Amino acid sequence: MEIKLRLNSVKDTEILAKIISEKVFKGMIIGLKGDLGSGKTTFTKFFSKNIGVRDNLNSPTFTILKIYDGNHPLYHMDVYRLEDIGYDYELDEFIYGDGISVIEWYPYINKMLPNELLSIDFRVIDEQKRDVVIKGEGIYEEVVKTISHRYSN
Repeated sequence: MEIKLRLNSVKDTEILAKIISEKVFKGMIIGLKGDLGSGKTTFTKFFSKNIGVRDNLNSPTFTILKIYDGNHPLYHMDVYRLEDIGYDYELDEFIYGDGISVIEWYPYINKMLPNELLSIDFRVIDEQKRDVVIKGEGIYEEVVKTISHRYSN
């Protein structure tokens, strides 16, 4: 299932993150893609706060993985530097673990990922506006349906 939304402000990104966080489950995988500055880390910051993370979240660009404690463990990955070499970093224990994985630039490690995940593609329209395409199959279809019903521009 796929939906397209227009985020007109950072507040809209916060609303989207809140809706998704209300559907969180053990082992959830959220894949994010989009150009630099498109909103991937901003989304993750809002999402993390909504699942009980108290630490200040920032992009793990140079460390690849940061782990945060919340209602569930949050594994925040930025795999931009791992294109086609992800297996060397042994991330599967996190991706297939009991925590929540949020993976920025997820297509770079697509071979490591399960077929089912929630993907969000951010596209910059202007300084404030973003178009997002949200896809989810299998267990993630319910999340996409919830977003579709609850999010309104």
